[in-house]
Amino acid sequence: MEYRKLDKLGVSLSLLGFGCMRLPTRQDGKIDRDEATRLIDKAYKNGVNYYDTAYTYHNSESESFIGSALSAYDRGSFYIATKLPSWEVNSLADAERIFAEQQGRLQVSYVDFYLLHALSKKRWDKMVELGILEFVDKLKKEGKIKYLGFSFHDDYPVFEEILNSRDWDFCQIQLNYMDVDEQAGMKGYDLATAKGVPVFVMEPIKGGLLAQLPEEISSEFHCIAPERSMASWAFRWVASLPNVKLILSGMSTMEQVEDNLETFSEKNVFSPEEEKAVLDTADALRNRVYNGCTGCSYCMPCPHGVDIPTNFSIWNNYGIYRNINTTRWEIGSSLSEGERASNCTECGLCESSCPQKIEIRQDLKRVHIDFEKITAKE
Repeated sequence: MEYRKLDKLGVSLSLLGFGCMRLPTRQDGKIDRDEATRLIDKAYKNGVNYYDTAYTYHNSESESFIGSALSAYDRGSFYIATKLPSWEVNSLADAERIFAEQQGRLQVSYVDFYLLHALSKKRWDKMVELGILEFVDKLKKEGKIKYLGFSFHDDYPVFEEILNSRDWDFCQIQLNYMDVDEQAGMKGYDLATAKGVPVFVMEPIKGGLLAQLPEEISSEFHCIAPERSMASWAFRWVASLPNVKLILSGMSTMEQVEDNLETFSEKNVFSPEEEKAVLDTADALRNRVYNGCTGCSYCMPCPHGVDIPTNFSIWNNYGIYRNINTTRWEIGSSLSEGERASNCTECGLCESSCPQKIEIRQDLKRVHIDFEKITAKE
């Protein structure tokens, strides 16, 4: 197992961190505790020393499971990370109650890494206004948390504001070879590096999409190393960034655990040939988008209720990855019936406002046809 030293904190973490948001489940949706314990045990015995959970994961079951599973091991041999759900905190009393619950669930007197969860501009402003920063500082002084950081989901200027607001112990961002310009992105990584803040990475395989590349796209990877999984290429690209001190993977099966352990079993050196293969693959994927929608929303609001940017975002992701199951889920979770492309009346008001000059009406027809085919496979 490769370990990376956080000089600022004086600790060494396994580069592979076990994300506990996608643990195996039973038919009733509850965590399959026997199987999940097998995965944790396999990871622990092969050197994984960082376990990342949160208050809301698995319908709030993840923390209690992790607390139970890790109680079998020496407390000083692993690190637990959990998070304060910023969207559920509306008072200082909420934060105090939630942290007390987390300690009970995890069966610990202290949490190693504590994060303000999924910060955006609105949530950050609320945390500041409510005095939550002073609260977590107090927890740190009392030894109830060791290190304080945040996870982030917004645009780069917001990340810059938050990172510059105080001396953070670490930060957690979404980063993979397709998302270098999304959210904090590489600009965020570079800023954190310049400020000496360790970077932890989530979504290194983009919710599994980079682990299941279309065959015609993955050929360059196969030519260089036919034995490697697609996921390993995504992990190793992130690992090539020296200030990435931890890479989280939500593992649901023993096959995923074993593949990840193989990927992180020794220090990986990313060669120029491999770097080129990743850049070529990313370019090939981006060239598969159906239209040039940037999500600017100048076309909105649609007088007939169509959520044009979301329809195009889902459609373009389908064009890139050709993943039917993911696309079906995105349609169902992100679009109401009234927001779907099928409601377009071709009034044309949207097209006059589009800076990309997209033929929105024609493309929404194509979206409707594709989405009908995708949802019909349910």
